[in-house]
Amino acid sequence: MVKLFQQNIRARNEDCVLSEEPYDWVAIGGTFDRLHKGHKTLLRRAFELGKKVLIGLTTQDMVKHKPDWEIIASYDNRISELEKWLEDECYSDRYIIRPLHNKFGPAITMPELQLIVVSEETCPVAKEINEIRREHKLPLLHIAVLTMVMAEDQISISSTRIRAGQIDRDGRLIYHEVTAH
Repeated sequence: MVKLFQQNIRARNEDCVLSEEPYDWVAIGGTFDRLHKGHKTLLRRAFELGKKVLIGLTTQDMVKHKPDWEIIASYDNRISELEKWLEDECYSDRYIIRPLHNKFGPAITMPELQLIVVSEETCPVAKEINEIRREHKLPLLHIAVLTMVMAEDQISISSTRIRAGQIDRDGRLIYHEVTAH
């Protein structure tokens, strides 16, 4: 076992230790709207750490709680974009996608899961998942926390900012021409 404190990742669980060997099953979840550099960083890290990755994808009912939910891509569009990227990255035989009807998804019921990969923003949910797993006498998940990926302006890349037209999917600033009246 080795402590994991690398460039943009750190481990969080009871003993802050991650395995040197790849995990059999790693979990990751999100909305994955306007699949961007931050999403891709999280996904790549999940595949680096695990042999198989369970990807939870928020359903359309769940996105109704997000700002500007009306302009979030449909579940079908998000899953299509995600599957195309996964295939392009040659991960096609190493993942399953399951709908997330709540913020926990199958991570609270699947005993074979060993690790969850999250951003700093979603780390509290991973801790809640472990509390529920503890109550159900399931093994606790190791938690790999990645720092947020920054845009050119040093503010984190997010789908919300992309939808607002502030940045593109790679975090480049979008400049809007201002016209004087």
